[in-house]
Amino acid sequence: MTALDERIADGMRAQLASRQERLRAGDRALGWKVGFGSPAAQTRLDTDRPLVGFLLASNLLPDGAEVAIGNWAAPTLEPEIAVHLAYDVPPGASWKTVRHAVGGLSAAIELADVDPPPTNVQEILAGNIFHRHVLLGPVRHGWTPPEDMHARVLVDGDEIAATDDVTALTGEPVEVVRLTAELLELCGEQLRAGDVVITGSVVAPLPVAGGRSVAVELGTLGKLAVSLR
Repeated sequence: MTALDERIADGMRAQLASRQERLRAGDRALGWKVGFGSPAAQTRLDTDRPLVGFLLASNLLPDGAEVAIGNWAAPTLEPEIAVHLAYDVPPGASWKTVRHAVGGLSAAIELADVDPPPTNVQEILAGNIFHRHVLLGPVRHGWTPPEDMHARVLVDGDEIAATDDVTALTGEPVEVVRLTAELLELCGEQLRAGDVVITGSVVAPLPVAGGRSVAVELGTLGKLAVSLR
């Protein structure tokens, strides 16, 4: 395990300080999020790993929620696979150890406000990778092979994006979680039982607008919907 890029180390320091402040104020930890993990994003930002942000209970929304995005600068929706951990991930964990820690998977939708444009790694991380809300579907316990999944995104019933390879942009989910654990370890944190890790958008992040209803179908993991206004 190598030392962190200074930009990542500095950004994570600011991000985790913000997280601790919110936890001390009474919020509850939900887990972690991965972003900018696609090959194109890593090339553009000159990084060698996905970036990691945090999830809090206050940002969790139910399936079918209505979200006001009228004052957002660049509202964006990402359909994702959520990994639910049944066990702690110990320091230096191997792929096999991480796989054993997985209790199940679910569909997820992340809503982000991608402003300012994502060019500065330190600023992206300090701002918690533009995160605003997350929706989580029911957990499918055990392991669902990614190759058995497909994804569709529908806006007002019309398909606007789809993929038969849900790992093409994110990488294999267990490896994504392993890399998340590795980065957090370097920053003095750890993945723990009960954490949820949303592993990155399975299609290119989608700009969205108010007055629309968006549904995400993720194969055997089911369907989630959100109304935007």
